[in-house]
Order: sequence, then structure tokens, then C-alpha cells
Amino acid sequence: MTHSIILVISGLILLIFGGEWLIRGSVSIAQRLRLTPMVIGLTIVSFGTSAPEFLVSLQSALSGNSGIALGNVIGSNIANIALILGATALFCPIPVRGSTLKIDTPFLIACSIILTLICFLSGSLNRMEGIIGMALLAGYIGYLIRTSRAEAKQASANYADTKPQRPSLLLSIIYIILAIAALKWGAEWLVKGASDIAAGMGVSNRVIGLTVVAIGTSLPELFASIIAARKGNVDMAVGNAIGSNLFNILCVLAASCAICPISDIDPAFTRDGLWMLALSLLIWIQLRTDYKLTRLEGTALLAIYIIYILLTI
Repeated sequence: MTHSIILVISGLILLIFGGEWLIRGSVSIAQRLRLTPMVIGLTIVSFGTSAPEFLVSLQSALSGNSGIALGNVIGSNIANIALILGATALFCPIPVRGSTLKIDTPFLIACSIILTLICFLSGSLNRMEGIIGMALLAGYIGYLIRTSRAEAKQASANYADTKPQRPSLLLSIIYIILAIAALKWGAEWLVKGASDIAAGMGVSNRVIGLTVVAIGTSLPELFASIIAARKGNVDMAVGNAIGSNLFNILCVLAASCAICPISDIDPAFTRDGLWMLALSLLIWIQLRTDYKLTRLEGTALLAIYIIYILLTI
């Protein structure tokens, strides 16, 4: 048991550092391409902070622990909304752009509905569904890049004063290489330790994936969103949470299914999917009221997350 706990802690540490390094390198390169903060949050930052979920879910699927793979994605999405955005709003109220409410969040809600229905109706996720998910993600990214060109001039102005602080291209590449190594080993250690603990305590892989693994792999999103909000990049904070959830469904889970299909999904995941869907709808409603997430609304999200964890355990 002690060895397993050490593996989990060491894995989490590597995932946190790996996520931080990946963000540094990726954001620096993205800024050189003159992408807007919102687009960076929806793509580069969200992909970087979701890399732990990707590696953990892929490792779990290949190991035959589909409960951890699916639970990690759904649990991380719940944590990204209730925990990440809730905690970030406590530090700084989060305003939101109209396009986020009209396009990005509705697209996330649609993907959440589809995933929940598949879990309920078929009880499995096959390769074709995984391939379709990745194709949808590619189309979404293409759309974001095309629409961001209209804001290129504004983006250049936003980054003009931050250019001297950017790491060099070589240092950015080094950050990314180190991040990939840290994320790889961190994912392996976390899955191994969490699986051993689950077996030793008689706890199901579903619960471990929805709680310990999901929270652990969501820590990069938490740190990235809070840091972004404190520095005034609130667009990046919101984009990180929404983009990470989309990436989790359309790449993390889709790629895992394309490589190793998930069969015999625990019916309890339908309930967890409904939690994920309900929170996606709630954050959309909250943001639509006054085009921002207030501290009070953030507190409510954190309270909901605590209730969810208690009910799950």
C-alpha cells in the first residue's frame, strides 16, 4: 500500500510539473503565431493541460481498466467546471465573450449529451465512434483558427508588451520535450498506484477514476486557470476549462476508444454523465445571466462539486 501511495503522489507531481512546462512552451509558440488569448485557451492551453487525462486514459484503456479511462474523462470534465471555474471565480470574477455562449459552450453541451446517450443506450464505445469524435475536434479547431484571423491585429496589440518576456523558441521546445517525458511517466505511475489502491481497498475503478485520478489530472487546469485569471487573461481561463472538456471527450476518450474500444460500461456512468451534462448547462446559464461568472456563482459550483464527491464515495 505504501508503495502504491508513493506512486500516486510521484505521478501527480510529475503531471503537475509536466502540465506547467507544456503550457509555458505551448503558449510561447502560440503567441508567436499571433493567436488570441481565447483561442490559446481553447486550443493550446486546454490541450496541454488535458495531456495528463489523455495519457492516463490511454494507459488505462491499454491496461484493461476501462472504468478508470472513462471515469477519468467524465470526472475531469465535472472537476473542470465545478472545481476549476468555481475556484478561479473566487480569485477573480470571470467575464465571458458572446461567441463562447453562442458556439463553444453549446458545442460542449451537445458533445456531453451524445456521450451520455451512448453510455446509456449502447453501454460501449467503439473505434468508429472514437474516429468520428476526433474528426469533430479537428473541424472545431479549424473553425477556431479561421475565426481568430479576424482578431489578429488585436492579438498583436495584446502581445506587444509581453514579447520580451517570452521564452526563446529553443527553450519553448525544451519545455515541451520535458513536459512529454514527465506526463508519460506521471500517467503510468498514477494509473498503477491508483489501480493497486482500488484493488487493495475494494473500491471500484469507477470511483477511483472519478475522484482521485480525475482531480489529480485536473490540477494543471486549476493552476493554469487561476494564474491566467490573476494575470488578467480571463478569456484564457474560460477557454481552458471549456476547451479541456471538449478535448477530453473528442480526443482523450475518442483516441482511447479508437485504439482500444471500451465495452461493458458500468451503468452508473450514465448518472455521472448526467452530472457532467447538468453542470455544462448550469455554467452556460450562469454565464448568460450577466456575461460573467461571479464569486457567489463560483462558490455555488464548488459546493456542488463537494456534494458530488460525497455522493460518489
